Order: sequence, then structure tokens, then C-alpha cells
Amino acid sequence: MLQSKKLTLALLINAALVSTAFASEQSESKGFVEDANGSVLFRTGYLARDYKDVAPDTDTSSFAQTAIIKLDSGFTKGVVGFGAGIIGDASFKLGKNGHTGNQMIPTHSQDNADGTKDAYDHWARGGAYVKARVSNTTAKYGTQVSEIPVIASNTARLTPEYYTGLYIESNEIKDLTLIGGKFTKNQWSNDISSDQQGLDSAIFWGAKYKFNDQVNASYYGVDVKDKLERHYANANYNFAVPNDANVTLDAVAYNTQWEAGAATGSHTTDNLADRENTIWGVSATYNKDAHNVMLAYQDNAGNTGYDYGGNADGLQSIYVPNSYLSDFVGNDEKSLGLQYNYNFKNHGLPGLNWTSAFVYGWDIDVRDQTKEGQEREFFNQVKYTVQSGFAKDASLRLRHSYYRANDSYKSIYMNDTNEWRIWLDIPVKLF
Repeated sequence: MLQSKKLTLALLINAALVSTAFASEQSESKGFVEDANGSVLFRTGYLARDYKDVAPDTDTSSFAQTAIIKLDSGFTKGVVGFGAGIIGDASFKLGKNGHTGNQMIPTHSQDNADGTKDAYDHWARGGAYVKARVSNTTAKYGTQVSEIPVIASNTARLTPEYYTGLYIESNEIKDLTLIGGKFTKNQWSNDISSDQQGLDSAIFWGAKYKFNDQVNASYYGVDVKDKLERHYANANYNFAVPNDANVTLDAVAYNTQWEAGAATGSHTTDNLADRENTIWGVSATYNKDAHNVMLAYQDNAGNTGYDYGGNADGLQSIYVPNSYLSDFVGNDEKSLGLQYNYNFKNHGLPGLNWTSAFVYGWDIDVRDQTKEGQEREFFNQVKYTVQSGFAKDASLRLRHSYYRANDSYKSIYMNDTNEWRIWLDIPVKLF
């Protein structure tokens, strides 16, 4: 592990010093104010889960409004450019939200007489960051949203998950991106405090390389202190086939080793001090005109399921093909998924898309159960994005999941569930 970190640091330093054959981003800087941009995303979000065969008061329903703001300066001119920015959100609930949950809305710590917790009426979160750039290498310190596959912020809720720390990205070598850094705070979407998840430090590193227009590959790693060490690799190949169509082949894999102090998740077979697993997936996607079809197989091996998010490792660090409401990541689980997407552009509605998928998972090793676990999900989503005019890029998304599992897997994971998500996003460019 120490050698990997040293190698990544050496590559970042070397990349910052090496001469390149393409233009420097910093040399083209127009200035702190001239390159600045600001935006606000107004989002109305509704998420409801109807749990079957259990008491009705276990159902959850959240309905709220937020404004997510981002103000980002340009870089000052010169060999070294400096800049700053602000990212954050201000929200309020719509209705009582007596059974809120699922990382949507923060709740007060004190229980009511019936055991429920009151949702906040309104709340605000966020922070600032500073940044510096030399040539094509940028360093950013402060509050940010992470897109790193091994420690990715959850952006599938009302507001994003935030990290605080240092992120460095270098693009000095053509078609090669190197990243590295360290996060020291983690804030879930429904956390009020910026450090509510108790993160000590998460050191991360990675590289992404574009071999040509058809082949891409990437590798990322993270070491969350006293919690886990995780590695991710991905490769994809895109090529044309007859009749104006193309095919994309994709392979992805995660390997995770947990330490004794790590939190145990619902997928864990036993409370093991030496938990380890490898989850991988392969998919083939056929795309022609308005049609897109993906067939995917996913497999998990080790002595536990792929638990993620509970150790300040990002609630969206699950870049695998069979991930919808369930991620199909139980211990020893195999899953097969079929997804179909249709674009209504040929019907005069280019911004309208429909996605439907079915995934079946089997052979799940469930703790304290002699019968193997099984699960299945039928997923549908309709999304419309305005293509032009004053409301350009505004979107409305309706998503539904029909999830069912056998009694063995329900005992440790999730009850049969019907879930609805409705998202209305209205982006506004400030400058």
C-alpha cells in the first residue's frame, strides 16, 4: 500500500514537470473574474418506499425542495493560477414528512412518543474551496463532490454528499489523467454536520487512460484509515457494427479488504475481522438509432457482500452494471440483468427517454440461513429534458422499482419494496 501511494505521488509530481506537446490550460487562463461561472439547481425531490408484508409505519416517504448553488472563479493569470469557489445547498421540507428516510431529509435526534423523529423544517449545508493550477495540473482544497469510483459522493438524493479535503488532478500527458489526494470529512446528503460520518482520513489515487477513440481503461484506489482498502479497475471497448450501429463491451471490478474496526453492513455473512471480497461485472451494449440494449452479468466472491457507504467511503461507490434500487451485491451472489432504453426523438420528442430493466440475483450466501438467498427487480424510468427555450435543460424524471426477495435474503437485507422517485430539476445559470 505504501509503495502504491509513493508511486502515485511520484507520477503526479513528474507529470507536473514534464513538457507536453499540447496547450497548457493555465497559459490560456483569462482571469479570476473572466473565467468565473455560477449556477443554481432548483430541485424538487420525492422518494417513497412501500415495504410489503411489514408494519405500515416502516414505510418511508420524503418530499422536499432545495437550491444547490455553485460559484466557481477562474484562475488568475501567470505561471501559477489561483482561484476559489463555493458549493452548498439550502432546502426546506414539503408537508409533514412524518416517515422520512433514505438519506433524503435530516431529522432531529430526539424521538417522538411513537418512536419516529421529526424532519427538519429547513436546513442549509456546504462550504468553500480554494484551488491552484500549474500548467495542466490542478489542486483543490475544501468542500467538494467526489466522482472517484472508490469514494464517490451520492448524488441520487435531494442534495449531494460532500467531502472536505485535497484533490489533485494532472493532465500533463496527452490522454492520461492522474489523480490523488486526501479527504478528512464526510457529510451524507441528510447530515447537518460537515463531519457527521467520523472520517479520519481517506487517501486516494488513480489513473485513467484513453488508448484511442475505441478503448479506455482506468484504475483507482483508496485507503480509509482503520476502515478499509479498496481497488477499482475498468476497461471498455466501443466499435461499429453493420447497419449504423455500435457495440460497447465493458468490464469492471472492485476488491475490498476491511479492517477490524470497520462497520459491518447488511450484506455481511458474519462479523469477521478479516472481511474481503471481489465483485466484478461484464456487460455488452448494443446501440442503434433510438434503441439501446444492455446485457450484464455480475459476480461477487469472498467472505462478505460488497458493503459500501458505511465507512465514509461514499454512498455511490458502486459503479457496477446491475445497480438500481438493489445493487445485487450479496455474499457470493450472481446476477443477470437486461436493460432497454428508448429515445423518442423519432416521434418529435428528442428529450424523452424510457428505460426498463430486469435483474435476477441468485446463489446468495446468507448468514444463519440454510437456504440460499434470491432477489429480483423490475425497474422503469421515464425522463424528459427540455431541449430549447427559456427552460432549456430542465428535466422531470419518474422512476419506479418493483423489488422482491425470498425469505432467506429478506432476513438480512431488504423487505419486498415498491419504490417511487420523482425528481424535477431546473438549472439556472447565474453568470
